[in-house]
Amino acid sequence: MELWGVIGCLWLAVLILAALLSNVVVLICFLSCPDIRGQVPGLFTLNLTLCNLLLTVINMPLTLVGVIHGHQPDGEGLCMAAGFLETFLTSNSMLSMAALSIDRWVAVVFPLSYHSKMRYQDAAVILLYSWIHSLAFPTVALCLSWIGFHQIYGSCTLYNKRPEEEASFLAFIVLFHLLSFLLSFLVLCVTYLQVLKVARSHCRRIDVITMQTLVLLVDLHPSVRQRCLEEQKRRRQRATKKISTFIGTFLLCFSPYVITRLVEISSSTPISSHWGIVSRCLAYSKALSDPFVYCLLRNQYKSCCRELVNKLLKRSSANSSAQRMNSYVGSLVLTTEQ
Repeated sequence: MELWGVIGCLWLAVLILAALLSNVVVLICFLSCPDIRGQVPGLFTLNLTLCNLLLTVINMPLTLVGVIHGHQPDGEGLCMAAGFLETFLTSNSMLSMAALSIDRWVAVVFPLSYHSKMRYQDAAVILLYSWIHSLAFPTVALCLSWIGFHQIYGSCTLYNKRPEEEASFLAFIVLFHLLSFLLSFLVLCVTYLQVLKVARSHCRRIDVITMQTLVLLVDLHPSVRQRCLEEQKRRRQRATKKISTFIGTFLLCFSPYVITRLVEISSSTPISSHWGIVSRCLAYSKALSDPFVYCLLRNQYKSCCRELVNKLLKRSSANSSAQRMNSYVGSLVLTTEQ
């Protein structure tokens, strides 16, 4: 195996372990914390986490095997099932991110009517559409035998082996990426830019009140005044950083693979298998970044993780204390008998 292949395999192996651990932690937090389960966005987060887990457990290891051996996993049926599942899970995860952005937009732009506009029934309808939308394309591809092992990407994915169907397959691929990647990206941009606009408006109002207060408090210590100004600056940057992270990770992870696929199908430009595997791994890395971007860096999940760790530590300390007490009682009994 070449050096690039070894690097790709190591990257995939580390990606599988890290993505599995982070998504399992998110799932444990969801199941353990009633506050997280009781919120409507928790349904979208759960759907996204399950998609990432299945992609990590099933598709990433099969891609790792394909990169190592250079051919499809044993059995045509297994490869067809893996390609079907990968297409479904990737599209479903993109639409889940779009749903989370819509939920955030409703919460920020319509805060007073959020609970009437975004109920569990509404979230269920959005998830139902996401599943139907995501199932439609791999089902059509499966019926037309447009799923197979692609040597460039080292994975089972959408692939056409018949030259006479090139035009139809090209139209299908373009439509798939338009209604999955581009649609989700446009929803992310429109909703989060509206959220950013509202956040900046709130920051301006808070800044005016802060400056008026600082002017009135003449005897305020300079260090306190400086801290207020620094907090004001951090507040302005916080929303921009979060929204840039949401949109930036989506674009960075998915766009190289989407662009590579469109160039590969629509032109005669040869695509290097090294770049194909890199673009595929970048798309897989979204399964690792999602738990941190959407969940684990939020205060609610941090507090839930702390509670779980504290419970485990208390339980282990209680068990060790009980064991020490039992051993002490046993030694006393033996001493008494002697």
